[in-house]
Amino acid sequence: MAANPNDTTPLKPLQGGALVLLTIAVAFSTFMEVLDMTIVNVSVPHIAGSLGVSPSEGTWTISSYALASAIMQPLTGWLARRFGEVRTFITSVGLFVLFSMLCGMATSMPMLVICRLLQGAGSGPMVALSLALLLANYPKQKQGIALALWAMTVVVAPIFGPILGGWLTDNFSWPWIFYINVPVGALAAIITWALLRKRETKTIKAPIDVIGLTLLVVGVGALQFMLDNGNDNDWFSSPMILALGLIALICLTFLIVWELYAKHPVVDLSLFKRRNFTVAVAAMSFGMMAFFGINVVFPLWLQITLGYTATWAGLASAPVGVLAFLMAPVIGANIQRLELRAVVTFAFIVFAVTSFWFAGFDSSASFGTMVLPRFIMGIGIACFFIPLNQMYLSGLPSSEVASASGLANFCRTLGSSISTAATVTLWQHRGEYHHAALTEHINPASPAATSFLQRLQHGGFSPTQSLGLVDQLITREALTLAVNDVYIVCAVMFLALIPVLWFARPPFGSTGGAVGH
Repeated sequence: MAANPNDTTPLKPLQGGALVLLTIAVAFSTFMEVLDMTIVNVSVPHIAGSLGVSPSEGTWTISSYALASAIMQPLTGWLARRFGEVRTFITSVGLFVLFSMLCGMATSMPMLVICRLLQGAGSGPMVALSLALLLANYPKQKQGIALALWAMTVVVAPIFGPILGGWLTDNFSWPWIFYINVPVGALAAIITWALLRKRETKTIKAPIDVIGLTLLVVGVGALQFMLDNGNDNDWFSSPMILALGLIALICLTFLIVWELYAKHPVVDLSLFKRRNFTVAVAAMSFGMMAFFGINVVFPLWLQITLGYTATWAGLASAPVGVLAFLMAPVIGANIQRLELRAVVTFAFIVFAVTSFWFAGFDSSASFGTMVLPRFIMGIGIACFFIPLNQMYLSGLPSSEVASASGLANFCRTLGSSISTAATVTLWQHRGEYHHAALTEHINPASPAATSFLQRLQHGGFSPTQSLGLVDQLITREALTLAVNDVYIVCAVMFLALIPVLWFARPPFGSTGGAVGH
């Protein structure tokens, strides 16, 4: 075992300006990494046009990053034990910066996809290690604030991604969505290394679990690829998607069995033996499925159905971050005094109420009408994410925080990927159902339909044009009814998760590496 000489006497937490600098550096690096998952979304048409490929091929820039990042997240704990948390974090940020620059310089789609894969793989451990580093260097009494700041960067960054991406693409060009990472990431790496280079964690030279690593890469890779491409290929009616599903199922099943009995597991599944870890990660993963589902279909509906631009769809989505940002320090500062299960219950109730509220909107809803529930939903974000992070970290020694955070982030990311695939599919299928149901009312026996078509023809429309306009109106209303259905499903999910929370058992503050006593 190669260990830091300072291991025997724990280093004192950072104070004052050094602590502020570390917080800013770590928060910004985390923000940029999470931002990159969504910043590309609105730029896909520009990227596809610039590189001469179809928009569907352009989406590879999104899926390649998510795939590589998802594979690396559960490996965070093993990498941190093998090479040290500080060294692994700095390397991760460095690779993120390097491949961000190469993404911006890409001259073909294969080059961009390869660089995005390497960017995702390099940055995978960043989010989990950023939390571990903050908690290890904050004074016990202030670790709630550290947790709050970290949680907000992870939750708010995906919301602001499309806005920043749209603005950079419209005002500069698409490579700038990657170039913006370079100065921020480089500065974050320099500051973090300057402050923490003498605070490296102990390392253990354990052998590489080659079988576990292979099963993880193939299983998670197949699952992520299936989720990213299933909707475009009509899911399991496609032989490719079916094959990917079977590969993922077999590999991940064998991975679980193998890792439970491996002497040096690459993913520490023994964490799930802890009740609070299992309950909190389950609540977070399924909660993120419902929350992410809302945040995926809302801007899609605004752009496809109501004709919003990408920028205005982003502005309609953004108010959810306002109260979340303001509430986070309050929750963080008082986390030891709160009944965390009750706080998360409150969050799920807020999410459910605002989801039911959204489910009542029609296609004539104004911008202001839609912004209000988005604004109120922000209260729930801080009350959802911060307490659940505290719950899954409760009782863990400092040495297990990186593993726990990496595994929890992997489950959260997987929940988001499943949510994206499931909600978009549900929205499309329910849209087709409602379109068929509404079309049944357009017949000669319907006075309203007959009267409307006659008025159109009196206004100069031909019969074919009149029916085409009616079809457009039906499609708009069908997709609006479908998005209402998605909101109802998500609201029910939030309510169904409330009983799960109460299987967790206090105390939630007595941890070695997490929030203090």
